Amino acid sequence: MTRAEPGAARTADRLTALKFTPVVRPLLAVHPINDAPLDLDAVSALAFTSQNGVAAFAALSPGRDLPVFTVGDATAEAARGQGFRSVRSAGGALADLAALLIAEVPRDGWVLAPGAQEPAGDLSAMASPAIRVRAVPVYETRDTGVAAPEVFDAVLVHSARAALALRSRGPFAGQVAVVLSAAVAGALGDGSGLEIRVAASPDESALLAALGKPAHRV
Repeated sequence: MTRAEPGAARTADRLTALKFTPVVRPLLAVHPINDAPLDLDAVSALAFTSQNGVAAFAALSPGRDLPVFTVGDATAEAARGQGFRSVRSAGGALADLAALLIAEVPRDGWVLAPGAQEPAGDLSAMASPAIRVRAVPVYETRDTGVAAPEVFDAVLVHSARAALALRSRGPFAGQVAVVLSAAVAGALGDGSGLEIRVAASPDESALLAALGKPAHRV
């Protein structure tokens, strides 16, 4: 398990329920940006690409009235858990979220996209020129410096940042890396010594399904 907490613990619980033996080694830690400028004037909707973005925004702003659009179902559930009432999930990747915004958001306002300081993709460019998206960093991820375990059979990689952190700890010796998307696989790249499997869809259920039968220390 390479993902940051608290997501690592949630995924470890799911792995345990599937009879895997999880080894939790978060390679990244999430740090909120407490002085992030949140100007909601002329904002007609919010767009979130991660549960971390939802949590960081909710800690900065009491507002829950704007409609919310998310990249996937887990992020949508996180938004509902924070009290947002109108939440729509794109159920896919960043391009799916951009398409949902173009289809659903009025053209007379801005979409605010609270997210990572170094986002994995450019939602604003994907939605432009139909929709105006303003990204605002509300959290950053930092390398923890934690070493990869000496013995493991497979590793789950949820993000491109985690892939880069994992790659820096290689090369490895033929273990399986199950990654959330082609973009994550690209960040891990060739030469890592890992056998890369890409989940059938960019969600954690597909990621776990790609592990196969429970015979791994993850």
